[in-house]
Amino acid sequence: MLVVTRFRSDDDRIRADLEAAHALLAACPGYVDGRLGRNLDEPDLWVLLTRWESVGAYRRALSSYEVKAGAVPILSAAIDEPSAYEPVEPNSVLNVAETRVT
Repeated sequence: MLVVTRFRSDDDRIRADLEAAHALLAACPGYVDGRLGRNLDEPDLWVLLTRWESVGAYRRALSSYEVKAGAVPILSAAIDEPSAYEPVEPNSVLNVAETRVT
């Protein structure tokens, strides 16, 4: 499962805040990998891309005390848009095209 979380900020602290949030997420069970990026054309646009074993692992990570205390403040500043994606592999069966109720 992929999580693409975008941020718009010209605050000099955003890089450090996102790196710290990424480190907290990376310590959670089910985390596979991730990275931080900055847009080449709009330097105030940032992305935190993470990959997880499952949507459940990601949601449990967000519920952990450490992430709530240390990462949610910056994560809540993300651009308001859907961020969870399923990987598309050759010949894979994809999720049905409807909104999931959580």
